[in-house]
Parts: sequence; C-alpha cells; structure tokens
Amino acid sequence: MPEQIRVPEGNRRIAVMAARGVQTYQCAGGVWTFLQPDAILEHRGRALVLHTRGPVWTSVRDGSSVTAAAVANSPVEGAIPQLLLRSTGNRGPGLLSGVTYIQRLRTTGGVAPAGSCTDGVTASVPYTADYTFWVAAA
Repeated sequence: MPEQIRVPEGNRRIAVMAARGVQTYQCAGGVWTFLQPDAILEHRGRALVLHTRGPVWTSVRDGSSVTAAAVANSPVEGAIPQLLLRSTGNRGPGLLSGVTYIQRLRTTGGVAPAGSCTDGVTASVPYTADYTFWVAAA
C-alpha cells in the first residue's frame, strides 16, 4: 500500500467491494476532460453500491450514501490512479452513513482516450477497481 493513500489512524475498515464500470470523458477545447464515473460495486457477487458523479456512492440495499473528495493519489501505469478520498457528507442511516474514508485500489483501465477530439463528444472507458470503506474507530 503506497504511504500517500493510507487511511489515517483512528479508522477501521468496514467493507471491500469490487467495482466494474466506466470513466466517462468529454471533449472540450480539443482535449479529453473527466466528466464522471459510473460503476457497480459488488460484495460476494451481489450488487451493493452504485458509484456516480459527485463522486457519490449509494447503497442499493438501504439508500445510505457518502460523497467524498480525493485527498491523495498513487499513479498506476496504464490505469487510473489509486486514490484516498475523505468523506464530505453522508446521508441516511445504513451501510454508508458513517463512512469517513474511501480507498480506490487495484485499478485497471479507465484512462482518458489519447489524441485530439471533437468538442462535445463523450467517451466511456471501462475500468475495474476495489473500493475500501472506512469508519471512525469506536
């Protein structure tokens, strides 16, 4: 685990989920810019969390959600970087209501298309990752 994306002491892991989805980019000014993620996170083969623009993660089981912002990253050759994200807001009781940190680990794919583009065009690039959810230790 790269040091820069380690979760601070005082937090405990509550879940690790495998994600499969896309990173969507839009052409603006002739260059590709990140627009949004769309992914389904699974636990034991069952869809449990949706990951969308915000970024936000929402439990399909209980509707709880967490919004977060990246605080550190670790590059991955040929893939989107691994990230450490800190919660900026939680909603509802349930699985994600107390999440303090999220790690995006073991990333594959998802890199913006290469080369020039036509303004307004979008491209969705498949990616996979593992997301680890943390809460404050009791």
